[in-house]
Amino acid sequence: IDAAVAGCTFGAFANSGQICMSTERIIVDDAVAEEFLTKLVARATTLPLGSVVDMSTVARVNELIDDALAKGAKLLCGGKASNTLMPATLIDGVTPEMRIFREETFAPVKAIVRVRGEEQAIAMANDNEFGLSSAVYTRDAARGWRVAARIEAGICHVNGPTVHDEAQMPFGGVKNSGYGHFGGQAGIDAFTDTRWITVQTQPRAYPF
Repeated sequence: IDAAVAGCTFGAFANSGQICMSTERIIVDDAVAEEFLTKLVARATTLPLGSVVDMSTVARVNELIDDALAKGAKLLCGGKASNTLMPATLIDGVTPEMRIFREETFAPVKAIVRVRGEEQAIAMANDNEFGLSSAVYTRDAARGWRVAARIEAGICHVNGPTVHDEAQMPFGGVKNSGYGHFGGQAGIDAFTDTRWITVQTQPRAYPF
């Protein structure tokens, strides 16, 4: 639980959530939800966050908060902002009917989606038009690998945060999360055209 809280805090709130790989939806099993969320809220409320990019972001994300709360979600910490220094905000009980379930905040405002069991967790993770980076936290590495294989995302880290990159690895997403990959050999492949050039070094006989 502590590892999941640490990774989630970093993945969700680094750079005030303004990273393409930022954790947007936090899907947590009901069996561990209370312990996990108590610890996550405790960490989130102490974070000294910087500014989001502009007031249009604030206005848009405030609308997402209003929509979620009006449809039955619960504010655990943070809340609407009046300037670009938005607080770390966690909204519990988010469902697919709420805009924040499907829309990227690109801000330090995150949705908590509660599930019961592995199958529902995978279904919720895949119920999204985006698919760049994801993460799975589990005590069972083999189970984590099995779940990661079923998540529709270009990147999945088992027991590591969504915000993670390595220069030699193919970076890219699926669904509406961009086109192609870069990094390592994938970057060479994406930004070059394969050509074939030959040189005839001696006289050659042709069939006609």
